[in-house]
Amino acid sequence: SPEKLVGMEETIASSNTEILSISDPATLASVLTDGVKNTIGDSRVKVTYEPEYVPAVPPPVPDIPLEHLAAMIKATVKVEVLDDNIAYLKIQHIIGEEMAQKVGPLLLEYIWDKVLPTSAMILDFRSAISGELSGIPYIVSYYTDAEPLIHIDSVYDRLSDITTELWSMPTLLGKRYGTSKPLIILTSKNTLGVAEDVAYCLK
Repeated sequence: SPEKLVGMEETIASSNTEILSISDPATLASVLTDGVKNTIGDSRVKVTYEPEYVPAVPPPVPDIPLEHLAAMIKATVKVEVLDDNIAYLKIQHIIGEEMAQKVGPLLLEYIWDKVLPTSAMILDFRSAISGELSGIPYIVSYYTDAEPLIHIDSVYDRLSDITTELWSMPTLLGKRYGTSKPLIILTSKNTLGVAEDVAYCLK
């Protein structure tokens, strides 16, 4: 989060001047990790030295029959309407843009049409440990207005020196939940990666 970065460079530099004399990359990475963790208070942050690093490329979406895709969706998403017309939506994996386009009608039928008429919603990301970056705008946009577009996030990839801008989407499959109904987001220490980003953006 941007507010945690304010003053980080100065703090690390002033409290770790000995790092300038460290010649071993692995040792330097370890010292930097401690400095960053102490500065921003996030125990999951880690600095590593990986000269042979090759970024992982997600595999293409396989050609899976719709009935199998429906089964996969039901296995990773739990949906129900609680008392007082409150929707409960538990998501364990955030699908990407390609998969969302492929299973869009299924998502509407099995999930969205059930929760859309409710008066409030609980989004449960406590077990969401995986997801695709391109899925962030899809989820966030269902809880925003069509206009004006909202800048959701900027994701920087150091190796390619490319920054990907994520914006809310002006058109969606199905109706938006809107911005006036209460939205409660549940997270835990197991909320990781893309789901963590979605929770932060919605907040």
